[in-house]
Amino acid sequence: LFNQRRKIEEDEKARQLKLTRFQEQEKILYNILPVNIADRILHQETFIADYFESTSVLFFDILNFTVLSSIAPPKQLVFLLDSIFQKADEVVEQFGLEKIKTIGDGYLAVANVTTPLENHQQATANAALQLLEIMKDFKVTIPSDLGDTSWIKNMNDIEIRIGIHTGEVVAGIIGKNKYTYDLWGDAVNVASRMESHSEAGRIHISEAFAQAISENPEFSIIPRGEIHIKGKGMMRTYWLEKAK
Repeated sequence: LFNQRRKIEEDEKARQLKLTRFQEQEKILYNILPVNIADRILHQETFIADYFESTSVLFFDILNFTVLSSIAPPKQLVFLLDSIFQKADEVVEQFGLEKIKTIGDGYLAVANVTTPLENHQQATANAALQLLEIMKDFKVTIPSDLGDTSWIKNMNDIEIRIGIHTGEVVAGIIGKNKYTYDLWGDAVNVASRMESHSEAGRIHISEAFAQAISENPEFSIIPRGEIHIKGKGMMRTYWLEKAK
């Protein structure tokens, strides 16, 4: 009887341990993946690949980050970058977009992929304008326990540049042990080019995106003219600003 009771107790401990581990894994999945993608994985879907006909893709990066990374101590640099990206996460979530990933000092978000979003071009435009507004006055207070912060006096104001395009994408999960949810397609490539050809404190948009929001009185769309875009040739592009 004693051995039987002991076995029951051990089985219950093993069950509780297994449940705890599953809950931890579940929590990690929800932290690193969009909610409905995490749900699909937890429901044993082994291959996730979806096509989306109409999305808005937003890229931004931090200007002069290479210089910044050469003067800031490692922990303080990561704290600074994390503070910027957390603020971007708030904006992206506010307007219904989904952060896909960060790449170095770059940030990729998309609208109308994991969650349907009506008027996703307008939402993305508003998110971009809000990002610029926040970064104008963005200040980071680095905790004293991370060491000497005298390098900050040599740091320029934080500036970002943004690029946006709208179009079709393929999205899916890659990797077996370290899941990554990513996007592929021309819309992603063009948005990336819009960002790399943008300027400090400005939002550079494609003609397709400009046309999609052209009727909205909230926005001012300023022709930039034609510029050469790698892999695409000459493209007519625009600057996006808030209507005065």
